[in-house]
Amino acid sequence: MMRRSIPSLLLIGLLAGCTAGPDYAGPPEILSADTGHRFVRAGEDVGVMDPALAEWWVLLDDPELTRLVETALSENPSLQAAQARIAQARASVRQDRAGRMPTLGTQATIIQGQLPGLEIQEGSPPSSQQPDPEAGSDDALSFYNVGLNANWELEFAGGSRRRIEAGNAQAAATVANAEDAKVQLTAEVANNYVNLREAQFRADQYRTQIKLQEEVLALTYQRYQQGALPLFPVGNANAELEVLKSRFAEAEADKAVLLDALAILSGRIPGSTAEDLSTPRDIPLPPDEVTVGDPASLIARRPDIRAAERTLAAATARIGVAEAARFPKLSFMGILGLGGSSPDDIFDVGEFSALAIPRLEWNFLDFGRVDASVDRAGAVRDEAVANYRQTVLAALRDAERALARFGQQRVALAASAQIKSQADSAADLNRQRFAAGAISKADLNRALREQQQASADLVRAKGALTLAWIALQKSLGLGWQEPVRDQ
Repeated sequence: MMRRSIPSLLLIGLLAGCTAGPDYAGPPEILSADTGHRFVRAGEDVGVMDPALAEWWVLLDDPELTRLVETALSENPSLQAAQARIAQARASVRQDRAGRMPTLGTQATIIQGQLPGLEIQEGSPPSSQQPDPEAGSDDALSFYNVGLNANWELEFAGGSRRRIEAGNAQAAATVANAEDAKVQLTAEVANNYVNLREAQFRADQYRTQIKLQEEVLALTYQRYQQGALPLFPVGNANAELEVLKSRFAEAEADKAVLLDALAILSGRIPGSTAEDLSTPRDIPLPPDEVTVGDPASLIARRPDIRAAERTLAAATARIGVAEAARFPKLSFMGILGLGGSSPDDIFDVGEFSALAIPRLEWNFLDFGRVDASVDRAGAVRDEAVANYRQTVLAALRDAERALARFGQQRVALAASAQIKSQADSAADLNRQRFAAGAISKADLNRALREQQQASADLVRAKGALTLAWIALQKSLGLGWQEPVRDQ
């Protein structure tokens, strides 16, 4: 008997050691040796070394911006929701792991049955004797038990192992999504902060230009009253003044909107603005040296790509979960406790009872249900492959576009600085001419307005450069951890 059971035990052991479905072999290769070496639009002034600082906003050397980012990282509701999703994913993994272990609990069991031919009766004759056919038989079954019950399911194809593998990969994807949310949040805070500083400066410039234009309008109207000018120059001066007032109102509205946006990003209600933000400050400028690494390091670094890769790993593991349904399942249920065929037996310590119920289940005929489930899991895996490729291509596009914009804004800033220098020289010259009586006060004010406009354009160019640099940091996936370097 023992010899006959050994092959069966070996077969069960071999089946229990196998794992259904394909093993995950990593994401598809997208970059070749040539395309992974350097970004196409990285100019000579951009370093190819990996960025050395994850907290890129510190490089802007603006304490107020740093404070805002730190507050947003700790108080933003979206990040808190992302952390809750991580906790959910990790709890699901623990639940799947616990599902492989047996369960043990207390129970009270009552079994009543009517089983023809069971012939349970008091003082039944020995089996060698023929029972009296007219004596009747008791075919009712009663069982009462109070004690412990245990359940355990053994898998033959590693379905639960694949389920745990998928859960771990999905939990890692959830973590990467949370880190990507940090990248998006820090970039959004920095963008709103730079736009706020530019709007504050723009409002101050328009306020100054309005004062100058009001003087021009008064002088023009005075000359009109003296008969030195026709009426239409007065109308033109007044129209310019109204345009300036409209732009000033627009700048003030931009300030209010950006202040509220920063408050919400920091987890505060709109209108609860700190005084440090209400006070205008210079726009922070990026460092002179910029390093971006290469496309291969970008793929390894960006959290959204890591999330897509982990999602692909989870989808691959779920194919094994679906494949495992082809194989049999063996489960055990046991009951230990006090009891018997009478309710009084549960109070008798001498009436110890045990019940073991093994169950083997194998659905060998399901009319294609498992095949359809496996095909669906394979299609989900194929979708994850396509999504991974799309995520990588979008990330490379973001980086190349950010590099192109950053290079263009550097040129634009240099041109704006040159225009500002020329406007300053013209304003100084016109001040001298006005002092000498060569030009009127209105002409001087027009020159000063042009100087103010050149200053505003320079500040706008600085803001555009910093925004382009922020977009570059975002496209590189920086801001959530120190880059992993090869040892």
